[in-house]
Amino acid sequence: MGLYVLPDLTYDYGALEPAISGEILELHHAKHHAAYVKGANDTLDRLAEARDAEQFGALVGLEKSYAFNLSGHVLHSIFWQNLARDGGDRPDGELAAAIAEHFGSFDRFAGQLSSATSTVQGSGWGVLAWEPLGQRLVVEQVYDHHGNVGQCCTPLLVFDAWEHAYYLQYRNVRPDYVAKLWSLINWADVSRRFDAARAQSAIVS
Repeated sequence: MGLYVLPDLTYDYGALEPAISGEILELHHAKHHAAYVKGANDTLDRLAEARDAEQFGALVGLEKSYAFNLSGHVLHSIFWQNLARDGGDRPDGELAAAIAEHFGSFDRFAGQLSSATSTVQGSGWGVLAWEPLGQRLVVEQVYDHHGNVGQCCTPLLVFDAWEHAYYLQYRNVRPDYVAKLWSLINWADVSRRFDAARAQSAIVS
């Protein structure tokens, strides 16, 4: 019983060159992201088997596997939509105002998110998220796919810092890859997520 499906990209694999090569994008989407989708579905099947057999000895490992794979699927699904061939520049409107309010300026925000992405230990992500209790934007470091995040935070803009996202092209110079990501940001998508997260805040808080 599979519940999760690999989403199609809205652009072809070569669309984000030269910032992200077509080879990397194809491997990243068709292999790595697909593996997280399969992992989440397979783990759901194993959890169902454990319930049917009333055997929960492996539950801790299964719960970790499910969280890891599902979070990988969610973050990658956001990542693809956060990027666009004609992206870049800066946001405007209410998102721009919120960034200035909560970070002091766009440049300070960009510096924090770039640093969070470049310095996350091992594999992980840099994330701009909406924190509903404080009604504010925050930057988070995500370890692997699901660690070190606020429980109610909603990711709006995600930068993938796993080596499979950049190593074939940028080798071990992660900051160069992060700098290129800024030229691809689809701010219309980020703004849409920002508006939706704020609308949901009243329910959460």
